Amino acid sequence: MIVKKVKQLLSEYRKNSDKQMLLLKELNWANIYHDSIRGKDWLEKLPLNVGRWAGNYSFFYVLGRVLDNYKPTKILELGLGESTKFISTYLNHMLTNSWHTIVEQDEDWCVKFKSNFPLSKQSNIIVSPLSEKVIDSSTVKVYENFESKVNETFDLYVVDGPHGSPTLSRVEILYLADLFTSNSEFIIIFDDYNRLGEQNTVEKLFEILIKKNIKFYKGIYLGTKRVIVIGTEKYKHVASL
Repeated sequence: MIVKKVKQLLSEYRKNSDKQMLLLKELNWANIYHDSIRGKDWLEKLPLNVGRWAGNYSFFYVLGRVLDNYKPTKILELGLGESTKFISTYLNHMLTNSWHTIVEQDEDWCVKFKSNFPLSKQSNIIVSPLSEKVIDSSTVKVYENFESKVNETFDLYVVDGPHGSPTLSRVEILYLADLFTSNSEFIIIFDDYNRLGEQNTVEKLFEILIKKNIKFYKGIYLGTKRVIVIGTEKYKHVASL
């Protein structure tokens, strides 16, 4: 009985210790992020709600560095939220020749969002309600008729939607990867990589890229959540931002 209790206490201690370590990493990313936007008044003044359902500080640091360093001209974002504000603000101030497509599942949320935040004229929202598909024996939430609404390639893919599924999640990126050729150049930022469903989808994505003979590089940025960034040869330094 005593041994069992000690084991339980040790397990709880390890969990709490791991949680505290992630919080410390997140605080460090917050400092790194704020340093990275120093001098950009238009970003410093942007009201962002970081964390929880939105991206964490490592996510926004990586997104900012990608927009700064590579200046993508075609951006696809899955999921409308805080990162939409961030990208749209870049379009207004730095990326004036870029275009931004957002796919969102909830029309009411779109209306509320736009009433509180004026999107760039270069940002366009596609509303696509959720449906369910069975893929490899797993029930997966997907954007309805996604393939008919988004059928082109982009320079930057920001994957933070739709809502997650337990064993296979946000599979739209797999359809998009089928559009790639061996000469395609792109960056993919995939949020919530700490979750099993997202990890399984990324593994399937790697299989597609390898099959298409696309050389790629990956970097994992760890805070309270994990963000994985994937880049082709042109963008290989995304692995070490």
